[in-house]
Amino acid sequence: MKTSTMATTKVKSPEQTNNVQESALNELFIDELKDIYWAEKHLSKALPKMAKAATSDELRSAIENHQAETERQIIRLEDAFASIGQKAVAVKCEAMAGLIKEGEEIVAETEKGSITRDAGIISAAQKIEHYEIASYGTLRTLASVLGYEHAAELLDSTLNEEKTCDSLLTQIAEAGINQASKIEKA
Repeated sequence: MKTSTMATTKVKSPEQTNNVQESALNELFIDELKDIYWAEKHLSKALPKMAKAATSDELRSAIENHQAETERQIIRLEDAFASIGQKAVAVKCEAMAGLIKEGEEIVAETEKGSITRDAGIISAAQKIEHYEIASYGTLRTLASVLGYEHAAELLDSTLNEEKTCDSLLTQIAEAGINQASKIEKA
């Protein structure tokens, strides 16, 4: 039996710091905060278009309510930045840009006034909500680890709103939109 010898590469350990603000995790946290700040600002511009495209009054109302909530979430993010001594800066979020574009494409590719368009809008909106839930959950955890308790509380509030919105979208879809759209002619 032949034994192979693997080359061993010595991995350099990262430099340590006693200052949280100088840590690599803090830098990651701030980068992710900038990312979601951009995402929320651009979502706030996309939501009115989604609401206008919705056929169902219930869906339109849910989107409009989330639009107002998104505006408050932007302010909450600005407060989170301030609470850690950082200026609120938005850096393009490629994920949200892609999700918004996908939502616009669904609206463009479905018939105006159709319930199928509403099913598509819900699908696009829930993808956005799931991205936000993942982002805010991670950010809240990082804030806690870094000792940014006020930021963690702010981020947790937004996380709970995103989960509530996702649940509402599911209820709207299951209460009739999905069933009605399955018999709509293509």
